[in-house]
Amino acid sequence: MATEQKDAGLFSGVATLPPDAIFLTKKKYLADTDAKKVNLGIGAYRDKDGKPQVLEVVKTAEKQLLELTQSGKQNKEYLGITGDLDYVRLTQQLILGKDCQRLSNGLVAGAQALSGTGSLRVLFDFMKGTVGKNANFKVLLSQPTWGNHQKIIGKAGLRFEYYTYWDASKRALALDTMLNDLRIKGNKGDVVLLHACAHNPTGVDPTEQEWAQIADVMKEKGLVPFFDSAYQGFASGDLAKDAFAVRFFEQRGFDFFIAQSYSKNLGLYCERAGCASIVTSSAEQAKACQTQLAAIIRPMYSNPPAHGARIVKQVLGGDGGLFDAWNKEMGGMSGRIIEMRKALRDELISLKTPGTWDHITSQIGMFSYTGLTPTQCDYITSTYHIYLLRNGRISMAGVAPGNVKYIAEAINAAVLNSK
Repeated sequence: MATEQKDAGLFSGVATLPPDAIFLTKKKYLADTDAKKVNLGIGAYRDKDGKPQVLEVVKTAEKQLLELTQSGKQNKEYLGITGDLDYVRLTQQLILGKDCQRLSNGLVAGAQALSGTGSLRVLFDFMKGTVGKNANFKVLLSQPTWGNHQKIIGKAGLRFEYYTYWDASKRALALDTMLNDLRIKGNKGDVVLLHACAHNPTGVDPTEQEWAQIADVMKEKGLVPFFDSAYQGFASGDLAKDAFAVRFFEQRGFDFFIAQSYSKNLGLYCERAGCASIVTSSAEQAKACQTQLAAIIRPMYSNPPAHGARIVKQVLGGDGGLFDAWNKEMGGMSGRIIEMRKALRDELISLKTPGTWDHITSQIGMFSYTGLTPTQCDYITSTYHIYLLRNGRISMAGVAPGNVKYIAEAINAAVLNSK
């Protein structure tokens, strides 16, 4: 009997893709056995001892939710396709303000989504089927931007180009070049993805006056804002201050998009609590957009999980002073990062590290865009077991009183010994 020849298999032609850079950094860190290892790669808050932190306000909210379940006042039934609408309303109020007339008058469509990433994907899919049908439509992204933005836009089947954001020589916002790029590259109806606060990865935000100049150019060109809000309240410790840009553009009369996340400011990383919103010019438009959001979500993941949204609702809309307690804890997290920025800069100055390091304290939010080269980053990781992205971005949440001197020594050595 002839030997049956085994074929190569159905999946033999499937290509192996490179891993995500941020999660690969975390994987390498976890595998490292060095006692001094430090993870400055992933964007998740750590306390002064370098440990993950569950906020006290979240623990309290979860106790309250458990009591509601045990008493039969809460169950595990499916949410609607667009999620918990009370959660959506509270989340939109948080970013737009309770006095926003368009929100009060039903001009804002919205859906609970899977944190910031899910919100972005739902809204880009919305564009693909509606306002982005024009063959020339594109999304304009800051250069640099969060590494997942390009992937999400690409998976939604949309084109993107970059506008200049970062001045590497000054380690600051390149405002004039940014505005010029928007004028030259932007066409009427194109979407401009903007970081609402705490720009990732640079930590450099426009001032209020600079936001006004950006709005002027976008009005002039007919460009559509899309705010990615991942750090409201976490950046400065002030929810209203961090919402300035979004509220300013709303008051200027723009129709626009918002993606929100509670991963950072409430520490709900694994709960995937987010919101996708569309700010329109009429109740009829908002209703139409709402149907489109539901039509996108239903075949994608049907409906969102409830637990994270319920925690948010307890904090934002429940009794017992949880909202004030959250503001206090959020301010504590933001304040610790600001302290570590100063400590790291001071250590580098004390070591007489070549270059200027004031940008570490002038930047805001979770990350610092250090200006280190890929070679210098590799040197720091291989020599000091400090894990960071090769673009020089470090998570300031990973800097603590117990390791800040060690991190500064590593940066100093890299600058002196590597290019």
